Amino acid sequence: MALLSASILTIACPFMFMFSKIAKAREAATIANAVEPRAESAYYDQSSDSEALLRSADRIIINLKSGATFSFPPELAQGLAGASPEDLAEVEVTPSGDGLHWEKLDADFSVPALLAGVFGTAAWMAQIKMKAS
Repeated sequence: MALLSASILTIACPFMFMFSKIAKAREAATIANAVEPRAESAYYDQSSDSEALLRSADRIIINLKSGATFSFPPELAQGLAGASPEDLAEVEVTPSGDGLHWEKLDADFSVPALLAGVFGTAAWMAQIKMKAS
C-alpha cells in the first residue's frame, strides 16, 4: 500500500507543481493588467498634406484601456521606418493589449516600452539620437 501511495505521489507532484505555476502566472497577469498600460486599439493615421502643416506627419495611434491616447511617428520605430502606408495600417494589438504587431513587417513592440520612448534596439536608439542632434 505504501508503494502505491509513493507511486501516486510521484505522478501527482509534477502536475500539482504545474498547476501552482499556472495559478501564479494568472495572478501575475491580473496584477499586470491592473497596473501596466494596455492597448485597447491601435491604428495608422496617414495625414494629408494640409493636415501635415498643422501637426507632425503620419502617426501610429494607440488608444489605451485607461482612456489615454499615445502616438508616435512610424519613422522613429525600428522596422516601421520607411514602410508603406498599407503595411503600417495592418497593425494588430496583441490579445493581452501589451504589444503591437505588424505581420508583414515582422515588427513587434511592447506598449510599456513605447510609452517609455523605446522604439528599437540600443543601436537603433543611438541612430535616432544622432539624427535628432
